[in-house]
Amino acid sequence: MNVIQLNTIIIGILLIGFIIWWFFGKHQEDIGTSTITNDEQTSTVIVNGGYSPATIVLKKGIPAQVKFNLQDSTACLSRISFEQLGINKDLAKQKVTTINIPTDKAGTFNYACGMDMFHGKVIVK
Repeated sequence: MNVIQLNTIIIGILLIGFIIWWFFGKHQEDIGTSTITNDEQTSTVIVNGGYSPATIVLKKGIPAQVKFNLQDSTACLSRISFEQLGINKDLAKQKVTTINIPTDKAGTFNYACGMDMFHGKVIVK
């Protein structure tokens, strides 16, 4: 076995390891909370190459709004869909789009971009 073959095998093993880590590894996720003012809670999600934070935790029983601040004009990220709530909005119409989240009972509301490539969730506890 010569040096070129050995280097090719090493690079191949490293690439396989990277792919396994990328798709199956445990990655740390930012979790955002809400700010409560005048008996209303609000939280902001920055839309820029994904959602940051992707997970928002809200308190049960306090009216809530999640504001999506669009900073990336990618076609996929310009729409937001909460399938469980029947919400499908165009974020490109305005800089910040506000969505009311029901907080009458605990639960998780998943959301995704228009092409279902980027995901997030709102958890009501």
